[in-house]
Amino acid sequence: MSPIFFLAILGSTSISIIIVVYLFLKRQSQKEKVNLEVELKKQRQEFFLPNRVDAYERAILLMERLHPNSLVMRLNNPGLPAKIMHAEFLKTIREEFDHNITQQLFISPIAWKLLRDSKEELVKLINLAASQVQDNATAIELSAKIFELVAQLEKLPSEVATEFLKKEFQELF
Repeated sequence: MSPIFFLAILGSTSISIIIVVYLFLKRQSQKEKVNLEVELKKQRQEFFLPNRVDAYERAILLMERLHPNSLVMRLNNPGLPAKIMHAEFLKTIREEFDHNITQQLFISPIAWKLLRDSKEELVKLINLAASQVQDNATAIELSAKIFELVAQLEKLPSEVATEFLKKEFQELF
């Protein structure tokens, strides 16, 4: 055998070995990358899951607190004029919502939109009730009008939002 032939065989063998080593290392690198991604996802979930659970709890609590029946019963002050009670209802709705605004970081955009829309519909309902009582009406008359309007609705937006939040929460697990 000539030395050139021997070097050619040795060279092709070396190239083959280099290719095999390269492919092996590439596959190992891909496995490590996948393992790191899985571990990162697991750590991210361990960190965010408690915050998401809290957010769903707070969002449902918000909807319960903003339910017209709950709102009227909680703020019940029969001696106030309807105009002052109307302003108190709107102030409480705004404060409750603002207090929970950061929950949108942990719930879906659809769920957050339902919460926001529910709040807006409640404001409309309170405003409508206020517009349908006389200027000298009392808080009791305003509350009665709110209950009357609520009774006319098949399902309140807050109830729709609560159902959606519960369903979405169950899908987390």
